[in-house]
Amino acid sequence: MTTIDLATFKATYYYKQDLVAMCRQWGLPTNGTKAQLNQYVSQFLSGIPVDRIKPAKRLSKVPALTVGDITLNTRIVDSGFRFNTAARQFFANYFEVPHFSFTKAMAALRRQAVAEHNLEVTVKDLIMTYKKGQTQAADLQPQVEPEEATYQWNNFVRAFFKDPATRQYCERLKVAAILWQQVKHSPQAKLYMPQLLKDYQTLIAKFRR
Repeated sequence: MTTIDLATFKATYYYKQDLVAMCRQWGLPTNGTKAQLNQYVSQFLSGIPVDRIKPAKRLSKVPALTVGDITLNTRIVDSGFRFNTAARQFFANYFEVPHFSFTKAMAALRRQAVAEHNLEVTVKDLIMTYKKGQTQAADLQPQVEPEEATYQWNNFVRAFFKDPATRQYCERLKVAAILWQQVKHSPQAKLYMPQLLKDYQTLIAKFRR
């Protein structure tokens, strides 16, 4: 295998076994994820001496954090932080939503931090990345005229009252308003769906008969 330049390497797709072969040829670490192998080769082609390119530490050696352990200042590398149930609950609590899903941008930030062994990236950076993505998504949403918003709300209420499952709640209009607020400020369609009763059950539980 001949030596290539950094630009060519970054512009070419390689399978993991190809990266392992490169690392073995140049005396680089051969264990790790594909992202880590990419980082080893990139460092080498950038001119960093082989003896200064160290294997990334394995996360499995650090116990996973519980939701109570996670703070805004928690490092996402070498701290035990994972994209798991505990982290999902932390973000749900932070954003005051019943359910939270990690975004591709958050996952990309974590992968980059792990590959570069960047100890300065924290949970706060993940939150900022998430907020930036939500803002961009909102900017892509078409502006809704007041008349259309009223029309959407009326249709939402009409569908809500037609659903037999909503009869288990008192003050049904208030329950509908709570669900509407969640839908209105989300990128999803401005329609009532029975699944909303499950998704936001913690917000409307007190109205159950």
